[in-house]
Amino acid sequence: MLLGLIVAAIFLTIVFSYQVRSTELAVVVTMGKVSVVKEAGLHFRMPPPIQKVYLFDKRPRCFDGSIAKLEETYTSDGQNIIVGIYVLYNIADAEKFFLNVASVTNAEDKLNSLMRGESKEVFGKYSFDQMINTKPEMMQLDNIEKELKERLKKKAAEQYGINVSDVGIKTIGLPETITKSVFDRMKNERAKAATEYRSQGNKLAEIIRSTAESERTTKLAEAEANAKRIRAEGDAEAAKYYAVFAKNPELASFLKKLDSMKKIIGNKTTLVLDTDSAPFDILKMNSDKLGITVPPKAGNK
Repeated sequence: MLLGLIVAAIFLTIVFSYQVRSTELAVVVTMGKVSVVKEAGLHFRMPPPIQKVYLFDKRPRCFDGSIAKLEETYTSDGQNIIVGIYVLYNIADAEKFFLNVASVTNAEDKLNSLMRGESKEVFGKYSFDQMINTKPEMMQLDNIEKELKERLKKKAAEQYGINVSDVGIKTIGLPETITKSVFDRMKNERAKAATEYRSQGNKLAEIIRSTAESERTTKLAEAEANAKRIRAEGDAEAAKYYAVFAKNPELASFLKKLDSMKKIIGNKTTLVLDTDSAPFDILKMNSDKLGITVPPKAGNK
């Protein structure tokens, strides 16, 4: 008897209640009328077919659809590329989701169609160089992802009650038929750029050499002019002394011999020489021969 009561209680609990986890949303259909239960926990219901309960996982899901298998699309300049896209989504509106797609499988089929259509629209607005390029400043993949997300988010929410939280380009490449021609074109572009850089470098080097040569010529001219000026000043001073020596050759000879003695004797040098030999003969010369007037000593008249 007790066992029968326990079994009956368990049966009634299963039939008249349902459990909603914290990661789930519940859609309850009562005689065709849909209501949503968002609170987690134990809830009561009428047995089927009066009430039916459908549980959906509300956690984010990552879907990369058939477009991730590198489906082909075209750029704005007519180039053929292959792309793969992933979408991160979750169920936001359980009622709309239930009425329009009813299951995750159907939802991802709908998302796949949206991804294919929107990707062709968005990629078709950008040129090939904005997607595949050796120059980072030319790349527009971030903007493409942003636009794809905005388009998918709006349509998925309006049509299926799905919230698209992120869209990313998983793969981007070229069909085998055009890969070689594209690589050859990129190689030629890099070679052209390298030639241009070398040309600019040669021009800059020529400007630097020309400037340096001009400065060198200017400085040499200035140095030569200064040297000529100094020589002219020296010649002028020498001419003054030559004029004096011309008037008094004995004084000139005396100064020359005196200069020679300075060079020969130096500091603290003792020599024993004949004073009749030049230049030491000047030691015997008197002032009268030089035309020099020696002032009288103090006290003499």
